[in-house]
Amino acid sequence: MTHSTIEITAGLVRDLVRDQHPDLADRPVSFGARGWANQLWRLGDDLAVRLPWVAGGGADRQLRNEFTWLPGLARDLPLPVPVPQRLGEPSALFPRPWLITTWVPGTPADREPVTRGPDAAVALAGFLTALHRPAPAGAPVGQDRGGPLADLSAGFAGGVDIVTERGLIDDPDAVRAVWHDAVTAPAWSGPPLWLHADLHPANVLTGGGTLRGIVDFGDMCAGDPAYDLSAAWLLLPDGAAGDFDDAYRPAVDPATRRRARGWAMARVLSGLIIGDNGVHGRPGGKATWGPPAAAALRRLISA
Repeated sequence: MTHSTIEITAGLVRDLVRDQHPDLADRPVSFGARGWANQLWRLGDDLAVRLPWVAGGGADRQLRNEFTWLPGLARDLPLPVPVPQRLGEPSALFPRPWLITTWVPGTPADREPVTRGPDAAVALAGFLTALHRPAPAGAPVGQDRGGPLADLSAGFAGGVDIVTERGLIDDPDAVRAVWHDAVTAPAWSGPPLWLHADLHPANVLTGGGTLRGIVDFGDMCAGDPAYDLSAAWLLLPDGAAGDFDDAYRPAVDPATRRRARGWAMARVLSGLIIGDNGVHGRPGGKATWGPPAAAALRRLISA
């Protein structure tokens, strides 16, 4: 992962807003967060400015997808999400698109994990039940999310090799067994459903031990709901899976549950690698991603 050489500052954000949305120019600007592909700057108490800072055009396309599709979905979602309000266009000040969205308060779950398992399980199930509706023609399609698991088998095998070499897992055969069971499960036969497609702990906000909001819809796409359902393994503490299964509608069929477990394992490998990179100062590292991935690994192996 490489980042843009453009330095994003409060002054730049203030100038962008003044240039393209002058009616909001009197609002104070303060730093919010640095995500994987975007930076977030607060604009007053209830708005935020979201700017891409990873190199390449993928983040630009994702911001435009959010602006196009998320407002219509957000109305029916039971948890707060950052609803796009304005689109900023590339200019001499900043050569990429950017968004003004609503601000969602809370602490990312990689820093403040869920502790009220049953409550969070019901909240997550309600959110995904509302989101997982058939997507219209023209909806974005994920390149490596929500499609056939088998397409990722080579990458999964490479991930197992990396975490094994680094000593991050004790039983690579058990990890491979979870993946094999998922890959051999029947494929999704329903229509492509709307997916958040990036429900890992850093994109879920908590407060008081439960879920308070869902952020970063940049990867939203249409596909197999098993991808999103894998989030239950990643986000919920031990013993909460049954509450999630009871609350999600329609009830998850056995094949989808198997695929979700496989997707969860793939995402665990990613979290372990990124977390280890963060511990050792490697590029793209985030040390806070390791502990929730390790906890999810334990749940997946013991299931």
